[in-house]
Amino acid sequence: MLLHDTALVFGRYARQTLRSPFQILFGVLMPLMYLLFFGPLLTGLPLGREGDSWQVLVPGLLLQLGLFGASFAGFSLIMEKNWGVVERMRVTPVSRLALLLGRVLRDASLFVFQAVLLVLAALVMGLRAPVTGILIGFCFVALLTFALASLSYVLAMKVRTPQEFGPVINALAMPSMLLSGLMLPMALAPGWLDALSRLMPFRYLVDAVRDAYVGRYATPAMLYGVLVALGLTALAVTIGTRAFRKAGA
Repeated sequence: MLLHDTALVFGRYARQTLRSPFQILFGVLMPLMYLLFFGPLLTGLPLGREGDSWQVLVPGLLLQLGLFGASFAGFSLIMEKNWGVVERMRVTPVSRLALLLGRVLRDASLFVFQAVLLVLAALVMGLRAPVTGILIGFCFVALLTFALASLSYVLAMKVRTPQEFGPVINALAMPSMLLSGLMLPMALAPGWLDALSRLMPFRYLVDAVRDAYVGRYATPAMLYGVLVALGLTALAVTIGTRAFRKAGA
């Protein structure tokens, strides 16, 4: 029943997304602009990591896509609360876990698709990376989306308006981006900033994907990245499920 209910919820939100091509393409616009207008500035610069500038920048842009896109996923749930959709769902026998999983599966599918578009554009710009490494990058995008979208929906269940939701997300997302080394490796940072960034879990995901893009899979960074991604996803889905059950959503 859980799989059946999850498929129903996923199908509902997937159809909504497919009816809005603008939503599908707009999310990849900001990372694409970084790729086109920021990427060429890094060509030939020493970035403190193995691989060329594209193998450093593109993994960061992929996770930036998941970070910002999934963090703001809760906006749609706030609108549904205001429209009474959530209230109507409360009287259905659908599993509360399925209500969460169906949503985050749609989000993960959307952002992985956008990640594919971004990588295709990067290949045209000059990216060269092993296919296995590229696929690993997509897996990290999916896991990050699962985790952050789940937490975003938890916050959306607790606030009443987008005006309350937006500032909280911005206050969390911007430091996460700056301290994770999404744009440039933290190896370039002074010692105190590098040490501070190690408290940010997203850094380990970025380092893991960058290793994958140069064909290095059996590294400590890859191990830490996988463990952090799986742990964060499990924790976020658990918190999200409890929040949905408690709210009777």
